[in-house]
Amino acid sequence: MDRFKGFLFGMIASSTFGLIPLFTLPMMAEGLGTDSILTYRMFLACLLVMILMRVRGVPLRTNLRELKWFAFLGFFYYGSAALLFQGYYSMSSGMATTLHFLYPIGTTLIMAIVFRQKTSIYTVIAIALGLSGVALLSLRGGVGQTSSLTGVILVLLSGLSYAIYLVTVNNVKVLRSMDNLKLTFYAIFFSGVFFLLDTLLTGGLQPIPSKGAMLKVLLLALLPTLVSNLALVRAIKSIGSTLTSVLGAMEPLTAIVIGVLFLGEEVSSAMLLGVILILSAVTIIVLSPLLDKNIADRLKRFARK
Repeated sequence: MDRFKGFLFGMIASSTFGLIPLFTLPMMAEGLGTDSILTYRMFLACLLVMILMRVRGVPLRTNLRELKWFAFLGFFYYGSAALLFQGYYSMSSGMATTLHFLYPIGTTLIMAIVFRQKTSIYTVIAIALGLSGVALLSLRGGVGQTSSLTGVILVLLSGLSYAIYLVTVNNVKVLRSMDNLKLTFYAIFFSGVFFLLDTLLTGGLQPIPSKGAMLKVLLLALLPTLVSNLALVRAIKSIGSTLTSVLGAMEPLTAIVIGVLFLGEEVSSAMLLGVILILSAVTIIVLSPLLDKNIADRLKRFARK
């Protein structure tokens, strides 16, 4: 039963990540740039995690060996978002989102090539279904502007960055054995440092324009940052980086639901098919330990670590 909690945490992580547009779009409409939003998001989330660490008695102390891995994680977490936003300038957001969500393939390839993990046919089927669903949801408005080769490469690198982040959390012993709150705090903190440097080099940190924007920044730090990243780490340690990455298809699904409920978007037949494909992919991943003995044995090894 415990192993299925990992799938639940993976779905919680990806679903809450999908809440990002609900909070960021209104702030962008008030004139707050994405660099400033992401910087505030990370450092406020750090403050919230620090409060939780204090309540639970988790120490902040670290050492040089851990700091190097924290900086590594922070860099690739930052790189995933920064490269994706750069891609938005040279292609439609739907195309960029679809290309970014190729990261489960990157995760699977890294695990197969570097760590010799056997790839299950059920994982391959789930990736294909999930990616198809993401494409139907993300490209519902058409491809739009012509994509440049540079933009495509940047977005593919954003997905690769996220894949490296997922794989590192589960396969570096010092990180895997670490308290989840401490790991989350330092990963977010270092990504916040990179976002801050980026912001300072591209015009400076903008002030939060209103009380409403301040509330949205706090909610952004709480739900699609603190909750998402804690659930993500828990999922990775429970079911591994490959299965967790496929569950990431829930993120655009949540974003679509938010768009329909709060932003006035309409539901098309293609979107409904995309939803069905994503839910099918998630169902296969959740059932995969029952369908594939190798996956079941892998999850047992994770539980013993």
